[in-house]
Amino acid sequence: MTRLAFLGTPEVAVVALRALRGAGHDVALVVTAPDRRRGRGSALVPTPVKLCALELGIPVSSRVADVVEAGVELGVVVAYGTLIPAEVLEQVPMVNVHFSLLPRWRGAAPVERAILAGDDKTGVCLMALEKTLDTGPVYARVEVPILAGQTAAELRLVLADIGADLVVQRLAGGLATLGTPVPQQGEPLYASKIDRNELHLDWRRPAIELERLVRVGRAWTTFRGRRLIVERARLGNPGALEGARAEPGTVVGDEVVCRAGTLELLEVRPEGRAAQSFEAWRHGARPEAGERLGD
Repeated sequence: MTRLAFLGTPEVAVVALRALRGAGHDVALVVTAPDRRRGRGSALVPTPVKLCALELGIPVSSRVADVVEAGVELGVVVAYGTLIPAEVLEQVPMVNVHFSLLPRWRGAAPVERAILAGDDKTGVCLMALEKTLDTGPVYARVEVPILAGQTAAELRLVLADIGADLVVQRLAGGLATLGTPVPQQGEPLYASKIDRNELHLDWRRPAIELERLVRVGRAWTTFRGRRLIVERARLGNPGALEGARAEPGTVVGDEVVCRAGTLELLEVRPEGRAAQSFEAWRHGARPEAGERLGD
């Protein structure tokens, strides 16, 4: 089997790491982001990939340059989060498991951008890594439908499993079965990182756009000056407000008026508190007549 280095950081990358090790590959080194201080005690917390590597007894580094000295044939990259320096790529070839149908949605947030754009499909590409962002030729690709109501977290788990299977299949016979990559074709689109301000629920927008925003995760509005995270929502009943005149942001039952249509809120998380059903929140908060979310 192949002697590999694995580069990744979040939980979705753990799937591929376990799959490669389970397939018998010699994972000689794992490179991941440094431990970060989190929580009230500011304790150092390792990445999910580091925790997995330690469990599997694989050496771990936060220095990508260490790959050069590891004596590996190939580097496998899954959601590492940082560009690999050109001088490293010149010495160690690498493949990247990317969660989109390249060249559509190159960059840091391909799953989120696909949902926000209303795409009906996405996928996984196994590509050769280049020094430029997600521009390398593609060894293999698998298309995946984006289901109605599917969240970014749910979709990412599906893609993680498919990506792990794809890289294991392509390396089943070592580098010999990796194949010859094909240059990307089509108009590139870039998936920039999601900014917190983008997640603001502006009720003057159509309900269909806000429903996608909630599916991305961490979408928020405000109520009486405090932030309210909307964890789950769905498009409301088109006839719920028939004949009524209500300003965007007005709460009518479990639905919120938007510029076009309504959004039915299912679960929310008030600032500093645990998630709860919107019905429970509404009974506790008791919005007054004419009071709106987002004011």
